[in-house]
Amino acid sequence: MHARRFTQLTAACLIAGVFAPAMAEDTTVSPDKIIAEFESIFGVNPGHRRNHTAGMCAQGEFVGAKEVSAISSSPMFSGKKIPIVARFSLAGGNINAPDTSKSPRGMALEFTLSKNSLQHMTMLNVPMFGAATPQSFYDGILAGKPDPATGKPDPEKIKAYRASHPDSLALMEFMGSHNPPVSYANSDFYSIHTFKMLDKKNKVTLVRWRFEPEEGVVRLTDDEIKSGPSHFLEKDFLAKVSAKPIRWKMVLTIGEPGDVQDNPTILWPAGRKEIQAGVLTLTSATPEAGAACAKINFDPLVMGAGIAPTNDPVLLYRSPAYALSYVKRISNQ
Repeated sequence: MHARRFTQLTAACLIAGVFAPAMAEDTTVSPDKIIAEFESIFGVNPGHRRNHTAGMCAQGEFVGAKEVSAISSSPMFSGKKIPIVARFSLAGGNINAPDTSKSPRGMALEFTLSKNSLQHMTMLNVPMFGAATPQSFYDGILAGKPDPATGKPDPEKIKAYRASHPDSLALMEFMGSHNPPVSYANSDFYSIHTFKMLDKKNKVTLVRWRFEPEEGVVRLTDDEIKSGPSHFLEKDFLAKVSAKPIRWKMVLTIGEPGDVQDNPTILWPAGRKEIQAGVLTLTSATPEAGAACAKINFDPLVMGAGIAPTNDPVLLYRSPAYALSYVKRISNQ
């Protein structure tokens, strides 16, 4: 059975708890509670994702570096062209979120490795996540929930959340000092989590990855955020990709003994060995409605041979949460 079809058919099973043992470290909050809070805050847009609701599709190819085959048996690094379906998005459940908002951007990729094998990469344009556990993420959603009386988050609740959840501070500081990108084509994207590369003998190499834009990272100025148009990212990318292919360089960072592998809020020390792992080239793009990426559940645990997850509780939690959102979406809820 084709892996994409398998992912779709098993979504309900994921929700029912097939992956529950993998999430045993943090069982205090269920995926349906988090999805319910997104729906409470942003409303429900039937047929759309609950998070990263606003997005667009693109297609192209990836050519991996053969040198990576020394640490991974993944077909990604065969040196051959691999078809790609991509989705760019804005974090949050507001389908009309302004492109100037100071929130993370996402790039999700589906690699078609063969007729029966897929690889997903679901990334953000920030180097760390804002919560070490699903419970902490849920607490952050509650803290930032708008007060019905004002329509805005309660500053005291946010202050209390920051004080009691130090794992949230690194992302908050990063977002406070880094404006959003001027274009998806001028944004880098990070794995956030640590993954395992497995060679033919199943030897493990810990890695994190990022995709660096060929055109360089360029961010909006404070004046552009205040006076620029609310929506420009889709139109900009459609124009850019119609003029020429848009490329990113994939870079692997190699972990060392003792490097944190189960906490996406902690960065590895500078100076770790890096490997140029390949080039992503996107050659076409479309609005999301009816396009290829609209049908895909970009579950980050969909992996081919040679790449495996770590025991990061947030990474493991994303799969059933995405599945729940997916089932609601295909049911037009």
